[in-house]
Amino acid sequence: MLEQLSWKVGGQQGEGIDSTGNILATSLNRHGYFIYGYRHFSSRIKGGHTNYKIRISTKSRLANADYLDILIAFDQETIDFNSHELRENGVLIADAKFNPVAPEGKQIRFFAVPLTKIAEENGSAIMKNMVAVGATAAVLGLSPETFLSYLNDKFLRKGEQVVQNNMNALKAGFQYVIDQGIELSDLKLAPGDGVERLYLTGNDACGFGALAAGVRLMPAYPITPASEIMEYLIKKLPKVGGHVLQTEDEIAAVTMSIGASFGGSRVCTSTSGPGLALMMEGIGLAGITETPIVIFDTQRGGPSTGMPTKHEQSDMYAALWGTHGEIQKIVVAPSNAEECFYMTVDAFNWAEQYQVPTIILTDLALSMSDQTVEKFDFSRVSIDRGNLATQEQLEAVAAGQLFKRYEFTDSKISPRVFPGQKGGIHHVTGVEHTEVGRPTEDKNIRNKMMDKRLGKFDGIELPNSFSFNGDEDFDTLLIGVGSTAGLIDEAMERLQAEGQKVGHLHIKVLNPFPTESVQKFVSKAKKVVVIENNATGQLKNIMRFNGVQGEFISQVKYDGNPYIPSEIFTFVKELN
Repeated sequence: MLEQLSWKVGGQQGEGIDSTGNILATSLNRHGYFIYGYRHFSSRIKGGHTNYKIRISTKSRLANADYLDILIAFDQETIDFNSHELRENGVLIADAKFNPVAPEGKQIRFFAVPLTKIAEENGSAIMKNMVAVGATAAVLGLSPETFLSYLNDKFLRKGEQVVQNNMNALKAGFQYVIDQGIELSDLKLAPGDGVERLYLTGNDACGFGALAAGVRLMPAYPITPASEIMEYLIKKLPKVGGHVLQTEDEIAAVTMSIGASFGGSRVCTSTSGPGLALMMEGIGLAGITETPIVIFDTQRGGPSTGMPTKHEQSDMYAALWGTHGEIQKIVVAPSNAEECFYMTVDAFNWAEQYQVPTIILTDLALSMSDQTVEKFDFSRVSIDRGNLATQEQLEAVAAGQLFKRYEFTDSKISPRVFPGQKGGIHHVTGVEHTEVGRPTEDKNIRNKMMDKRLGKFDGIELPNSFSFNGDEDFDTLLIGVGSTAGLIDEAMERLQAEGQKVGHLHIKVLNPFPTESVQKFVSKAKKVVVIENNATGQLKNIMRFNGVQGEFISQVKYDGNPYIPSEIFTFVKELN
């Protein structure tokens, strides 16, 4: 029996491709399988090829497989675009309606199944996705009842008859395959462990993390691939007395966030590269006023509009250095959905502890891929609002005097107050200022204020700034950021199986950069390979900028698609 299996469904956007994948993936997740799903879609609402690739496994995998065991095709374009991924003796199930033509030059098992006709016979052609899931269940040796729980949750609000109609279509697809005698014993799945875990995207996990961190306001403007964070919080925030405000643009979103944070609220906004560019002046305002804000930046293909629905990791320079002038920011980069949750909570605490703009940098593959995740441990969630002025500090402010909101302290972190606190009145301005906020161009104060703001991270390495796994006495060190973690791990396992000593260092905090710790790993390696999805080797250059010394080999990919494990494995193997 198979410990893992790779499945894909494809067709035209608007044909229910996502729902087909979700029904299969969510149902199997509930039965104890580990799922990783990646959606390929066009930058239009309807039409254009789209597909949903799912990896089903009895152990956690945070990457798609190199190959396909099963391809479900709703049109010929799906066969033409995706059949090359089918392994030898893989299975292609195509809707008989479009008279499918099997690919040439490959040994596969090809079945034309009347998916649309069966759906029509059971009520509506729109249910061909249910017929396809039923056909898949028959091939994999799964009972149709495997999917009943999900169908109830999805359709019961529309009535029991709707649930029954969908179940009938699923069973009809199942029975058709059985009746045709399509026996594929080599594709039977080993049973899952029966433990029900979470199944969510990185965007969902970011939204959930913001909710757990105490966010009650989100001003934002929709943009692919960040919109799902906004959509998640639109549903959740009103339940706890919070609000999402759709602003007219990203400039309004970031400045409204600054105002809400100044007023005492925990607030976030979300965007992608083009929106982050519009936010830069506002981020500078947050930097000079030392107002904590949190921004989710889900990276996509650029520059400009670029490829809105395709994957890239090319916003690192912008996140670190895009602002005019010089300020400090915290920039974190989670690598999976679980880290999206916990690091989002950390980001809100760090933003307030250091009183700086904080950017949570994800990428399209992480933000929109579905992943099986262990249930979150809320005992790990705590709220730290940083250096809030004490009652004694406020009472010490003499009558008629202003509060030293930007006081020079040994830690370079000044006490913060919220509007309405007695004794807390001070000026707030985007120009250089004194300790009480009054504008000034005094050169000595200017130097001290700049040193104060820029020196907040002196000697600081934030917790969990990186992770390492692999051989402790490695010869080759693989370094990555963001969603490449699972891919690099899998490539590393294959290299180790061939006798290579390999380690994997994954960077989770880009600023303040963990230079000293990273240098220790780099210094041990005979070869250092930096793997990233951009054209210019941004992570590699950020390491050099932060003083990491060594010879680095870049592996870059920037065609809009994430890596597959074999690409990393082959690249590293050929270095030897």
